[in-house]
Formats: sequence, structure tokens, C-alpha cells
Amino acid sequence: MSSQRVFITGTDTGVGKTLVSAWLCTHWASHYWKPIQSGLDDTTDSQWVHTLSGVHTWPERHRLAAPLSPHQSAAREGVDIQLSDFECPAGDRLLIEGAGGCVVPLNWQHTMLDLMAHLHAPVLLVARSTLGTINHTCLSLQALRARGIPVLGVVLSGPPNPENLRSIEHFGQTTVLGQLPWLKAISRETLLAHPLPQPLLQALNA
Repeated sequence: MSSQRVFITGTDTGVGKTLVSAWLCTHWASHYWKPIQSGLDDTTDSQWVHTLSGVHTWPERHRLAAPLSPHQSAAREGVDIQLSDFECPAGDRLLIEGAGGCVVPLNWQHTMLDLMAHLHAPVLLVARSTLGTINHTCLSLQALRARGIPVLGVVLSGPPNPENLRSIEHFGQTTVLGQLPWLKAISRETLLAHPLPQPLLQALNA
């Protein structure tokens, strides 16, 4: 089997990117890798995804204490993040989760877009379903396409909003591959209770 990599990015911080990552790992049975973790006070994203999905998680290349943009957090610790620091772990299926959105800086020369291109992974964009999502999602799609990064589609996180879904597909010239609603309780059981839609599964396996 050839290696399958998917890079998960979001339209902003706090849009549900890590929860969607855990959802995908639970059903797609992939390994998980968070190249950069900014913020170590609470449970890390890797720990959380492992707890929810049970999949193997690879160690972060950079673990930064402050919950800030990677370039700011790294500067506080005297760390110089470079693209050459990152090499994809081995494995047939790998889900890579970025930090924040597409244009979050890694250093003063490179952003998360450069990391996506460096790792040669197509992107799945996670967006909130609520007010403000059309603008943020379309701008993110424009940034990805301008950089020449393949986009599999969009996953919406939050309460169903058919109007926003249609608008994102129309103005973003993309496909909303799946939706993960707000969950009353977040657990492996609740993630298992929401199977991946067939279009999303097909995109992951393409």
C-alpha cells in the first residue's frame, strides 16, 4: 500500500480541528502526528487524540510551552523552527494536524502553508458551521490554492447550517465532505456513533 497522508488545518484557532482529527483517526485507523505543539499547560492535542481514538501518535518535533503562535512561542525559548526539522513518520496512513490556521507563522520566513508543501500532503480544511465561516473558509481556500496545495475539501464543525454549507461550496468552489455536530459529551463512544460520510471516506482513501 502506498503511503496516505492528510494534513488537517483550520480556518482559525478553536474551530474543532483536534476533535475532527480524533474523529477521523477513530474511523480511518490512521496514525496521528502533531508536528508542533504550542502550549503544554493542559493535555496536549496528541494526548487528547490518543485518549479519544486509541491510535498511535508520533511525538511532536517541537513542544513549546507558551500557548502562542509557534514563532512567538519558539522565540521565548530560543528555538529556531526550520522546515528542515520536519520529516513525516513512516506508516501507511498518517493524519497530520497543523497549529492554528493556514498562515500561522513558523518563523519570520515560513508559515503553516510552507510546512504543508514541505510534507507533500493534501489538505482537509476544518471550518466552523456558524456565523463568520463563509469569509474565513473562502479566504483559507484561496490561500491554499495560491500556494498550489491540493485541497480534498472541507469539514464543518458545529450545529448543522445548510445555508452556510451551500455558500461555502458555491463561493469556495469546493465540496463539504462531512459535518461533525456539537457533541453533548466527547468520548470514543460518541465519536464512534458518528460514522464518516462516504464522500469523506473516499477522499481520505483517494
